[in-house]
Amino acid sequence: MLKQPEFIIGGNHCDKRGQLSFVNDFSLQQVKRFYHIHHPDINVIRAWQGHQIEQKWFYVLEGSFDIVLVKPDDWTQPSKDLEVIHYRITALSGVLHVPSGYANGFKAVLPNSKMIVFSDATVEQSNNDNYRFDQNMWFDWNII
Repeated sequence: MLKQPEFIIGGNHCDKRGQLSFVNDFSLQQVKRFYHIHHPDINVIRAWQGHQIEQKWFYVLEGSFDIVLVKPDDWTQPSKDLEVIHYRITALSGVLHVPSGYANGFKAVLPNSKMIVFSDATVEQSNNDNYRFDQNMWFDWNII
């Protein structure tokens, strides 16, 4: 099983019929559900939520998002100086796979940014594996 986050690159094809965007190397085999997030405002921060068991895949449909990850060393009182992994993902560029064991936070870079999040857990499973941390831990959201 994958232990590190991975960006799966997508592509586009344009012709007289329009544009086709794809991420052919993203397998939906493990996905149980998905949801859509729309950030009309670039000041909204969704951080930090994590899962020890659940894994997620992030696909930006429109605009751009900064997605930031940390791997908590303790799920009740994690260290404040954890390594931060930062991705800036633009629309239709690919899928960010976040394996289990990570906390994530994100913020839209452009107004009206939209993304789909895929999960390998049901809502009930996710609620039983849900960890929340203060948005000001680990990352200064004002520097991006």
